Amino acid sequence: MTNATEPGREGDAADGVMPAPTRGRLKIFLGAAPGVGKTYSMLEDAQRRARDGIDVVVALVETHGRQETDALLRGLEILPRRTLLNRDRPSQELDVDAVLARRPKLALIDDIAHANAPGSRHTKRYKDIQDILDAGVDVYTTLNVQHLESLNDVIARIARIRVRETLPDQVLEKADEIELIDLPPEDLIERLRQGKVFVPEQAARAISHFFSRGNLTALRELAMRAAAERVDAEMLSYMRAHGVSGPWPTRDRVMVCVHEGTSGQKLVRATQRMADRLRAAWIAVHVQTPREEGLKEDAKDRIQETMRLAERLGAEVVSLPGAQDVANEILAYARQRNVSRIVVGRPRTRGLRQLLKKSVTHTLVDQAKSFEVMVVGNEEDSAADAAPMAIPGLEEFKASSWKDFGLATLSIVVAALFAAVAELFVPLQTLAVIFVLPVLLTAVRVGLWWSMYVSLLGFEVYNFFFTEPRFTIAIENREDLFILTLYLAIAFLTGNVASRVRDQARASRQAARRTARLYEFSQRVAGAAGRDDVLWAVVHHVASTLQCRSLVLLARPKSNKLTIEAGYPPEDELTENAAAAADWSWKHGKPSGWSTDTLQSSEWLFVPLRTASGIVGLVGVAFDDGTAELNPEQRRLLDAVADQAAVAVERTNLAASMQDARVLTETEQLRSALLSSISHDLRTPLVSIIGSATSLVNFGEKIPLESRHELLRTILEEAERLNRFVQNLLDMTRLGYGALQPKRDWVDLRDIVARALERLKRALEGFEVAIDIATDLPLIYADPVLMEQVLLNLLENAAKYSGGTNRIYLRAFVRDSKIVVRVTDEGPGIPDGERELVFDMFYRVKAGDTRIAGTGLGLAICRGLMQAHGGTIAALPGEHGRGTTIELTLPRKEVPGTKPTDDKSASRSAA
Repeated sequence: MTNATEPGREGDAADGVMPAPTRGRLKIFLGAAPGVGKTYSMLEDAQRRARDGIDVVVALVETHGRQETDALLRGLEILPRRTLLNRDRPSQELDVDAVLARRPKLALIDDIAHANAPGSRHTKRYKDIQDILDAGVDVYTTLNVQHLESLNDVIARIARIRVRETLPDQVLEKADEIELIDLPPEDLIERLRQGKVFVPEQAARAISHFFSRGNLTALRELAMRAAAERVDAEMLSYMRAHGVSGPWPTRDRVMVCVHEGTSGQKLVRATQRMADRLRAAWIAVHVQTPREEGLKEDAKDRIQETMRLAERLGAEVVSLPGAQDVANEILAYARQRNVSRIVVGRPRTRGLRQLLKKSVTHTLVDQAKSFEVMVVGNEEDSAADAAPMAIPGLEEFKASSWKDFGLATLSIVVAALFAAVAELFVPLQTLAVIFVLPVLLTAVRVGLWWSMYVSLLGFEVYNFFFTEPRFTIAIENREDLFILTLYLAIAFLTGNVASRVRDQARASRQAARRTARLYEFSQRVAGAAGRDDVLWAVVHHVASTLQCRSLVLLARPKSNKLTIEAGYPPEDELTENAAAAADWSWKHGKPSGWSTDTLQSSEWLFVPLRTASGIVGLVGVAFDDGTAELNPEQRRLLDAVADQAAVAVERTNLAASMQDARVLTETEQLRSALLSSISHDLRTPLVSIIGSATSLVNFGEKIPLESRHELLRTILEEAERLNRFVQNLLDMTRLGYGALQPKRDWVDLRDIVARALERLKRALEGFEVAIDIATDLPLIYADPVLMEQVLLNLLENAAKYSGGTNRIYLRAFVRDSKIVVRVTDEGPGIPDGERELVFDMFYRVKAGDTRIAGTGLGLAICRGLMQAHGGTIAALPGEHGRGTTIELTLPRKEVPGTKPTDDKSASRSAA
């Protein structure tokens, strides 16, 4: 199979540099249940591709003996599979290396959610498929909807069966193509009865359990919904990429417009019920306008509470900032999200204002030609409608001081003096422009109402001092009247615009401060590694921002009793009233305590830390300065911090749970490996012992004397072998707990080697062991029993992996003030990347079907014993590029009572 180079890249190919392969395309044949025909459809499509000249191979396809499916395999190249042991049974698995070596254009791989047998490249097949896709190979695969991770709990409730083999939903989302294979439940049940899915005995049991008509109908709907969501996402992507304004009403999507009225929460609940009936996604949208700064604080709180309610009910919550035309902003966002229905509240009547300007609801009804607009009325709005709206700037005007009055008046006085001087140089009619400047400055400085005062005062000053007849309020000619009227209109308009710009700037500064505080807090929380760091960041941020005391309470896992986990300043216990408020807030999921309607006697205000999975804790605040209650901005900031803190605490809880799960998994793997090793290594010598002992008991004197001695030697040697295995387990346990302390003494390595060879006499029978110990090798300071155990393990390993050469080398010498012992075999050797791994417990080099039986403990124990002696152990390549050398090093120490001899002293001794 040849690869064509891209135009203009011939030089790269000639130089041996080929362009990186593009990622292959993934097509998933999705079905509701086994037997709907996913594999059959996949093979049909593959046969069509093969007839078109596409290079197609069957990497792994399960036909389950179905004749019509087997027939579709004819003419397709089938790659061999890997045979691995799974729970002591052979398992046919995907051979990823064979696929990558073959590099077809299209590979067929069944059941993407399959969990691989131990010894595979990855634990899950979908990861194998990702490797194949990365190599530029297209893949066809199959998937049942019950294997999606997000549907695991749903499937368990529907079918009362927990699906163990799952894969992340992102795999389905990132697939290049999805084909839904649908089959009505009646047809599938009929296929089951005909034995086309399972054997008859299994089919009868399946129909009464998992494959019941109700289960199949529910699974079919889930599969269709998964496919529909994928198609909807593709359509939205296409619309955005091609600038299609939309909407394309292919799927219901509801959007509710949130306002500050008292009916906002009822409007959200009505939308949630509507979305549930339609089984549609829904969005809660609030458009922020500069007018919001003029709203009363309780109205601002209602907006925030309504948005939080929508989020709790499952809506996607969106705030669109800084819009003047609310209706057009809503319509533009609805087109962008392909919304089919817009829900708004009943327009509120405001008398003359309603006549001068259309409400948002009326504008939407008039302009939303492509949408369904549903207007929801509410009786509760009547009281709110009748109540007067907050007048922009009025509260600020009431709170102003005499200083503001003096500055406003002084600005007109200064303008009048400047106009008196300017009258000598410019025409009288242009002087009115001078009086507009103090209006603009006053609006920016102290607000709208003082700018109106300055406008009126400027009108009177200009009329009194600069129009004929002067020093009177009378106006003689129409030209002066026109100029004064025009001035007053421009002054009012300028003051209004300037004050609105001032309000917007103020709102922007406040929003920037809130955002900066939340960003600072999110940075602290994101940088916190553990739960204690997160909790400290929460209490410190709340205390410094609100100038109060703060604490966080969490429930203990077993007792579910609230305890103080963090406090700033540190807090050890709560009063009885505060504890009662905290307990009520924890049980009911609502704020309680100070400044609330529940248990107000508590000095602490408790706010739940709520996430999608429930309440994870409480955050409490207390003020010592006599503050009556939190202002709305403080309350909104506390709620925002509580939301972020809840997510951060849940993240740390999940991290701890994952760590526990990882430890549990590793423990389970260790237990499985230990049991597997024990079952084999105990059984092998026990079989020999039992067989020899049985022969002696049953036949007794009938067995020749020499044969009886041979049987007794077998019993003894296998018992010693069993003893070595048990000793390895004991040593490993003692090493793990740090309880193994070498009993050192000065010993000759030659004696240790001799005893080890004697104990391994039967295991080394037929082997040539070449011993090369340097004549000047000094005594070693070590535990002779433990060192003998090390050599026993190394020599036994060398015999196992000798590769049929029957030669083992043991060398000992001095190098750089260290004593070095090397055991070398001429076996297949250890790959470079695994020479360090072989010293891990239960790790064994992958060797396919030729793998030697064993526990994988020997080298791990040798490392532990050498470290206990202050030495090292390493795996090195064998001699002449063949085999493996295990090198031991021990520190060389001088034997007490001896002195090192130099050449001169040696010569004198010889003389």
